[in-house]
Amino acid sequence: MDAPTSSESTDYVTQVVHDPREIAADEWDALLRAQPDGAACGPFMRHAYLAALHTSGCTNAATGWTPHWVTLRQRFSGRLAAAAPLYVKRHSYGEYVFDWAWAAAHQRHGLRYYPKGVVAVPFTPVAGPRLLADGAAARAALVRALLDQARALGLSSLHVLLDTPADEAAAQAAGLLARETVQFHWHNRHPVHGAAFADWDDFLASLSQDKRKKIRQERRKVADAGVTFEVRRGAHINAEDWDFFVRCYAQTYWEHGNPPYLNRAFFHAVGAALPEHWLLFIARMGERRIAASLVALSDDGPSPSAAYGRYWGALARVDCLHFEACYYQPLAWCIAHGVGRFEGGAQGEHKVARGLLPVSVHSRHWLAHPAFADAIAYYLDRERAATDEYRQALRAHAPFRQAP
Repeated sequence: MDAPTSSESTDYVTQVVHDPREIAADEWDALLRAQPDGAACGPFMRHAYLAALHTSGCTNAATGWTPHWVTLRQRFSGRLAAAAPLYVKRHSYGEYVFDWAWAAAHQRHGLRYYPKGVVAVPFTPVAGPRLLADGAAARAALVRALLDQARALGLSSLHVLLDTPADEAAAQAAGLLARETVQFHWHNRHPVHGAAFADWDDFLASLSQDKRKKIRQERRKVADAGVTFEVRRGAHINAEDWDFFVRCYAQTYWEHGNPPYLNRAFFHAVGAALPEHWLLFIARMGERRIAASLVALSDDGPSPSAAYGRYWGALARVDCLHFEACYYQPLAWCIAHGVGRFEGGAQGEHKVARGLLPVSVHSRHWLAHPAFADAIAYYLDRERAATDEYRQALRAHAPFRQAP
């Protein structure tokens, strides 16, 4: 832990920690739960999740994600008043809000873009609280402390990724630039009468005839190949299940020419520490397990309000197996269990045909170089207009039937 340094506010003392375990888990999680939607944002900002990334070796200097968490404590009581998971990064992988063009522009002008600062959940395209604070004043002081750290470390930029409206307000007040990107989410809400879908057939009936026919064809291909699924949730996911999932996940990454971001130690750690957050779909062909997909769940009561499609992998090739494991099985489960929203993550226009519609997600950005800050502000204005047109064009091709 770095030596405490004074923030601009006389109410707080800023501390920087490089190992999440230096912050008490109950302190961090209490602050998270106090945020708007803090209990309903999945496991990703939970202390155990972020600590598992660190202890498993997924986030460290070697992987290009150096923890540099910023905390604010009340000066006299020592109580944790605000905190943010800041990472110093030497690349732009695993962020899902893409700034490769910004890095290339810096390089063309003889300026370095890395290292940069990122406030985010590594490898996770799920929006949620990023600037944890016990009120607006503490959140504003936290943004100032993050900018102070970025300047002190000589970072080219600071990026608060996939944040919430409360984060947005504080970042806007501090002058950070706004960026809007698109994700694909499914909502358990009939497009005509607005009630939750009664069952899978009710969902299919809400789709246009061609989309309904295509989904049935895709599901039939998987069934005709002899593939069946079993679903395991929470503590019913055992060590053997996690090992099988990791094998599928890693092999699929390697088949696409990339090393997996996450490792066996991480998945075992979050499975043990946060069992209530996980839902595992395992595909079988006869007695043989051939594929698995992992879904995360929100933590806001017996019936989760949201589910998040996260990772999948397969050891055998079956036509349309990816669609079945990653969309149709999870959506059917959400309908059966009254889950209100399924987030399919970033990218993938093919998701629209399956009922996942484009939604806006937001980030905030600070650039150290004044000329680049001006240029990127201009670029973001134009990008927002293009993103809005893109989202509207995709929504015009929504798969749902028109109201009679």
